[in-house]
Amino acid sequence: MPQAPMCRVYDRQLLAKLMKRTGTGGRLTARDLASLTSLPLGTVGALLSGEQRYLPRDKSERIAQVIGVDLLVLFVPCERAGRTFIDASAPATEAVSA
Repeated sequence: MPQAPMCRVYDRQLLAKLMKRTGTGGRLTARDLASLTSLPLGTVGALLSGEQRYLPRDKSERIAQVIGVDLLVLFVPCERAGRTFIDASAPATEAVSA
C-alpha cells in the first residue's frame, strides 16, 4: 500500500509565531487551527511541541492555507524511500562525473 507524500515541519517556533498573526491578521489557538483544518487537537499540539515532526502533505497544505502562507514557509516536502524519510532539505550528495 503506497504511503502518502509527507512533509516535515520546518520550524515549530515559526508555526507558533505565525499562528499569533495569520495572513488575515487574526490569531489562531491550537484548538482553532485543529477545528479549521479538521485535524485532531492532539496532532496540532504535537506539531507545536515538537513531539511530531512529520505530517501527510494534504494535512500540511490545509495548515498552511488556514494560516495564510505558502506550504514551503512551514513545511519541507519529503520523499518516501523504503521505511526511511529522505529530508529534501539535506545537502545533496556529490555528483559523479561521466
